[in-house]
Amino acid sequence: MFQQQKALFVYCVSPVHMGAGTALGLIDNPIQRERHTEYPIIAGSGLKGALRHGLGWTNGDIKTVFGPETNESSEQAGAVSFGDAQLIAFPVRSPKRAFVYATSATALARAARLLNIAGIEADWKLTSVPEGQCKIVNPDLLAGQNVALESFEFTAQVDPNLRKVSEWLADNALPEGAAFQFFREKLRDDLVLLSEEDFAYFVRNATVVEPHVSIDDVSGTAKDGGLFYTENLPPESLLLAPVMASQERKKDGLNAEQVMELLTTGNGIDGRQIQIGGDATTGRGQVILKIAGGNDHA
Repeated sequence: MFQQQKALFVYCVSPVHMGAGTALGLIDNPIQRERHTEYPIIAGSGLKGALRHGLGWTNGDIKTVFGPETNESSEQAGAVSFGDAQLIAFPVRSPKRAFVYATSATALARAARLLNIAGIEADWKLTSVPEGQCKIVNPDLLAGQNVALESFEFTAQVDPNLRKVSEWLADNALPEGAAFQFFREKLRDDLVLLSEEDFAYFVRNATVVEPHVSIDDVSGTAKDGGLFYTENLPPESLLLAPVMASQERKKDGLNAEQVMELLTTGNGIDGRQIQIGGDATTGRGQVILKIAGGNDHA
């Protein structure tokens, strides 16, 4: 049983490819998506594996938190678990202010639920938006009464309740410091609440799709039929995952609070930039992690 739980924000600073393993339509290498919403996700198993590899800890700390290598014989199991990182906000191109952070009532409600489970009060008062309309916090996005996103226009309304959400996210979802000051303020001002239908359209059709070619080792030129397309989650995407900790599973081991502290503080994951997913040699998969909350279930 897990006695400690926190929330882990994952902010993409480069395109991220967490592969699904099954070609869909014209995309040979799609990203991971939820079956019921088709929202992009980062599977908890992949997130845990990337952290185990990327933290650079000593072998003892790795075993304490993540457990032994799979080929080792040991009675000790890992003391932490990561849930799937679910999408909160998705970047959509805008002729004003470059891009906005698009979201939906469902995405925010799921985030609020996870935060509340982690002991963080997220009493966000949100209502659904009809298709073709949106709610905003920043009037500077308006052109008349509308907001333009990609090639679409949406009838917009300034919503004070959405401002409370954007301010909370700006204060808690991104790391402190000058490097992220601009993006904290942008998240505060440029969050846009879309209808479920419009949000779903963008997360399905506005990802980063890149063509690649396979190169023949002998000729050094492209192989015949070697063209393929890879999908990436775009930079500036924001996701949220649960992190749970239990007592270290050995005699006189660390308790759950100590395990969580080891994972999240000091040389832990809070504020750390890591690489997840594929195409690491081309700079893909760079994300920033931010821990929030802390719920003791003992």
